[in-house]
Amino acid sequence: MIEPAIQQKIDAWLSGNYDEATKSEINGLLERNEHEALADAFYKDLEFGTGGLRGIMGAGSNRMNRYTLGMATQGLCNYLKQNFPGERVKVAIAHDCRNNSDVFARIAADIFSANDIEAYLFESLRPTPELSFAIRHLGCQSGVVVTASHNPKEYNGYKVYWNDGAQVTAPHDKNIIAEVNKITSIDEVKFEAKPGNIHMLGQEMDEAYMAKVQSLSISQEAIRNQHDLKIVFSSIHGTGITLVPEVLKRFGFTNVHVVEEQATPDGNFPTVVYPNPEEKEAMTLALNKAKEIDADLVMATDPDSDRVGIAVRNLKGEFELLNGNQTGALLMNYLLLAWQKAGKLTGKEFIVKTIVTTDLIKDIADSYNVKMYETLTGFKYIAEKIRELEGKETYIGGGEESYGYMIGDFVRDKDAISACALIAEMAALAKDRGQSLFEMLVEIYTQHGFYKEELVSFTKKGQRGAEEIQQMMADMRANPPQIIAGSKVVEVSDFKHSTRKNLTTGEESKLDLESSNVLQYMTEDGSKISARPSGTEPKIKFYISVNEPLASKEDFDSVDQKLNQKIDQILVDLKLK
Repeated sequence: MIEPAIQQKIDAWLSGNYDEATKSEINGLLERNEHEALADAFYKDLEFGTGGLRGIMGAGSNRMNRYTLGMATQGLCNYLKQNFPGERVKVAIAHDCRNNSDVFARIAADIFSANDIEAYLFESLRPTPELSFAIRHLGCQSGVVVTASHNPKEYNGYKVYWNDGAQVTAPHDKNIIAEVNKITSIDEVKFEAKPGNIHMLGQEMDEAYMAKVQSLSISQEAIRNQHDLKIVFSSIHGTGITLVPEVLKRFGFTNVHVVEEQATPDGNFPTVVYPNPEEKEAMTLALNKAKEIDADLVMATDPDSDRVGIAVRNLKGEFELLNGNQTGALLMNYLLLAWQKAGKLTGKEFIVKTIVTTDLIKDIADSYNVKMYETLTGFKYIAEKIRELEGKETYIGGGEESYGYMIGDFVRDKDAISACALIAEMAALAKDRGQSLFEMLVEIYTQHGFYKEELVSFTKKGQRGAEEIQQMMADMRANPPQIIAGSKVVEVSDFKHSTRKNLTTGEESKLDLESSNVLQYMTEDGSKISARPSGTEPKIKFYISVNEPLASKEDFDSVDQKLNQKIDQILVDLKLK
């Protein structure tokens, strides 16, 4: 049985000015009595989360299609005109490799142009960070990129950016949605393009962006010495192929091996189950290539090239995938060391990480007497911190555990293109010193403590899944754990209510961050457990961080085993295993 409110929405789509293919898809679901699929397609409207508009492609108000994209674009047009009265508004538009991405990008450009907004459309697929750069470079008031990042092939999405090149934050995100919600009919969407308002972007923008990436290079001498460092790169059928090999070449690397089976952009991602470099399966072909040629470094980017996963040889000489926390710690340490050597640390520099990212980065920053700020999950919040401190403090770099890094501030979103270049450079410096990147990481552990993190996710699809996730969070708020893995919980942070409570003293303090549905527990032995529903996927995520001192490289295996046991016990105690 279909709920009345959902049936009303279905009827509106069947009787409205929607194309025949859309109506046929809905009628097919009705004829097959696929009530659950219909409910999921219509029970709500797509909303802006941490990544903008994102959903499964298909017919329905809760699906990604020309109409939901059209209404979002029209709402954005209306909001831009309100915010920049009397100005000639400009918007940059990019898209990734996904099915329909080019079509959706063109529809968006048409709607902007029809609203007398200058639309700067990339001629073909490009990485998301280049879109962020283009907004600032062209002096645009806004920008959009059609992508669902690393989601499965059924998904697509639409990220909205503001004039600083960052994804929209409050109040703009909610205000845009308010404008979208004012549109009661798709007949209000101006789909008819004004071609004179559409301008194509291509190689000239690529050159401007790559010049900025090149300016980040720190260790040119190490690259000259190790130019033939064996690097394997995979774009996992995405946009990374457009720029990463060229950027590595311009940095001076002469021995880059592209995984050819994954080099052609393809929205069906034929060689992987899930086009996400966080997943070992997605890295399989790259790892096979690395073993074949005895590579020093493996790197792979996600479809829109804002995340990068890497693999390096561990202490046993075997390839090991580093997680986002490990790569982030290496990068921040590398950048701070370079700034210190160059005499550029004046006391006014800072780095940024998110609340669920390893505290090892804070320990590293403290050792250089550099400020570290924490933000909510999402690079839009890191960009917001840069904007807030512009002209007062200098941003060096930042990152989050989900394989995203941003070096320098010419891009205001995570950037796997520049990250690939700096990771390769860092590997060259390590090799120049007779080290591997893994040995460099172990050296950091001996200085600051061996931090180990684990991410556990539970996928809960559809309306019922969303309700289950909310119930899990409610239960944890009502019944917080008192002891985890034999260690007393000493502090609870509830980011939804912006409170932090010291359970030993009973003292409560206010968190200086926007409200977000995240819970965080700190234990007496320094373990940290965070629970957070994803803003872009039907998942609830649990982030676990444990740490122990590491006296020497020789103790690595025994301490690693101890940390693994502690993580296992935490999972058991929280009934996550």
